[in-house]
Amino acid sequence: MARAWTNCWWAVLVILSLDGLASYAADDASTKEPLIFTVASNATEGYVRYLRSAKHYDLTVTTLGMGKPWLGGNMKSVGGGYKINLLREALKPYRADKDRLVLFTDSYDVLFLAPWAKIQEKFASFEASIVFGAEGFCWPDESLKSAYPPLEGRGMRYLNSGLFMGYADKLYKLLKTPVKDTEDDQLYYTKAYLDEELRQELNIKLDHMATLFQNLNGVEEQVVLSLEPSEKEATLANSEYNTKPAIVHGNGPSKLTLNSYANYLAGAFVDGECQTVKEGRLTLSGGELPLVTMALFVEKPTPFLEEWFGTIAKLNYPADRLDVLVHSNVAYHAGTVKAFLDAQEGRYRSLKVIEHDGDFTETAARNFATKHCELRGCDYLFVVDSEGHLDDPNVLRALIEANRNVIAPVLTRPEKVWSNFWGALSGQGFYARSNDYMDIVGRKLVGLWNVPFVSIVYLVKRAVLPEVSYELQETDPDMALCWHFRSKGIFMHVINVEQYGHLIDTEYFDMTRTHPDFYQLFNNRHDWEQRYLAPGYKQQLEADFVPQQPCPDVYWFAIGSDRFCDDLREIVEAFGEWSDGSHSDKRLQGGYEAVPTRDIHMNQVGLEQLWLKLLQLYVRPLQEKVFIGYFHDPPRSLMNFVVRYRPDEQPSLRPHHDSSTYTINIALNTAGVDYEGGGCRFLRYNCSVTDTRKGWMLMHPGRLTHFHEGLLTTKGTRYIMISFVDP
Repeated sequence: MARAWTNCWWAVLVILSLDGLASYAADDASTKEPLIFTVASNATEGYVRYLRSAKHYDLTVTTLGMGKPWLGGNMKSVGGGYKINLLREALKPYRADKDRLVLFTDSYDVLFLAPWAKIQEKFASFEASIVFGAEGFCWPDESLKSAYPPLEGRGMRYLNSGLFMGYADKLYKLLKTPVKDTEDDQLYYTKAYLDEELRQELNIKLDHMATLFQNLNGVEEQVVLSLEPSEKEATLANSEYNTKPAIVHGNGPSKLTLNSYANYLAGAFVDGECQTVKEGRLTLSGGELPLVTMALFVEKPTPFLEEWFGTIAKLNYPADRLDVLVHSNVAYHAGTVKAFLDAQEGRYRSLKVIEHDGDFTETAARNFATKHCELRGCDYLFVVDSEGHLDDPNVLRALIEANRNVIAPVLTRPEKVWSNFWGALSGQGFYARSNDYMDIVGRKLVGLWNVPFVSIVYLVKRAVLPEVSYELQETDPDMALCWHFRSKGIFMHVINVEQYGHLIDTEYFDMTRTHPDFYQLFNNRHDWEQRYLAPGYKQQLEADFVPQQPCPDVYWFAIGSDRFCDDLREIVEAFGEWSDGSHSDKRLQGGYEAVPTRDIHMNQVGLEQLWLKLLQLYVRPLQEKVFIGYFHDPPRSLMNFVVRYRPDEQPSLRPHHDSSTYTINIALNTAGVDYEGGGCRFLRYNCSVTDTRKGWMLMHPGRLTHFHEGLLTTKGTRYIMISFVDP
């Protein structure tokens, strides 16, 4: 069954704890096998990560309490005292063992950073019988601060109970005081340490300078990833004390910091290559693939929505294993949504839509998708928001095969660093840039990362769906979802092994305009080019390309797609305020036009700046190929306009020179179909260009040599786009 696959990698790693104990030689102790204990009730991702780090350093851990109920917070039935009692019971067989070392650690937020020999060496340096980790906060009873012995020199003053190590007999004596399961272990160990007589008897010391144990809370800025030139993998260093701890604990609110470091520690990255991305993977080959509920959300006005739906339809995944749910919150997009639904009707296992006028907020729709997934018997929930274009058809397969509870493909806005994940959080729980963020989005580092926030496109396993909630006071749904995941210890991963897709910028999408996508060159250049540039445009930039030259020094280039031409025509016709063709033109400085046409200027329809950018990005490189030696970047143009020729309006244009260094003339519709006649005649060469091609551009010198006229349009309507470049 597909669902069984979702848990197999946990089982593989949990088995690690059943390996036989290793034996180690100590300089001044017996060769008795050390004991490493932890307490965990569930095989969470944090626990699996902990075991992975132990395995990396050939350490064997005995887990106490696995599978037994544990409730935390105000509803807890057991507490830290339960951990103490479990450990006491485990130590009973060794209570008289004076030279057997015992290490106790928490698990969900702990990583090993060194093999046993190094751990034992660091422990021996304290000349103590028991060593606890230290931190900068006195808790849970702050009034006990004054009871701590004075700190000699620098360091962290207060005990932390998450990491400690000592000889078995001494630790058993430490645990002799009875404690209820519901009591606090931190307070228990603190009181034991503050008992001066007991502290001296058992020779208990604190690791004030993180020689052995590093507790992160409050000192994150002191701790850095360290990679020596001779080493293949990173470790942690405390820059304040110049130490390299052997075990790190993400205590308190420092768990996210630990998650970030853990992406690189304990062999997660070796020789600059991510290893965890290769681990615990599934293989989707043959047989019935997992059931996926794909929830598509259009929650804001979004440019290039047609293309987004196109990437959804092209996903390489069996349609009969996909239940598709669509929620649109934007009335403007109703037609585009309907076109997708009509085209895909009957294709998927199921197809359901929540209409934009339905009584569903975004939060309600997202929560509904979670329940819908469960009702459909899904193995995964695949969420895709309209900003996320999935350019790689195999992205869904890649996410499933990565085999994580929550995983998102890294998507960015092209040529920008805006992405669908955060590498870190600020103190207020908002975006903060992690040290590795730029390397991840730029793919200088390739692999898999545990991050505190994902959005727009992500895959969630069925096993964690009960923890999915998009509600949290006034927080937006994505923030709420990730807060719930973090609070439950559910890791969110991002993967960038491939270029899976890209993000759309929705901020400046003006639905009041005719064809607002046409205006998106500045904000979504990649998608604008995909829709509006001629399919063969880029081949014309190749060094061996030879452009067509229908007349002397008149060059023909493909510049705009059919959609470019159609949208631009419809934009100006929707505006509708064509000039009257007379010499009087209030749009011009001076109010006089020597060679008038029926036209609409780009600045009348809000396209002037876009058009100047188009000249710079797409016209100038072609000009430099054919008019060699002329460079002007950016080009200037004061006259950019669409001309309309009709037999009953203005059918032609008298001979004239253009007020330009060079002119471009783009055909916006098709000769012989939309109109008859028309074209351009260059009088000096007695050469005419007729049957012009839609989306193709004539480029010719403007002054002196290329005196020309517009030929008679005899039927229909002819549209051309003109720019007088560098007047």
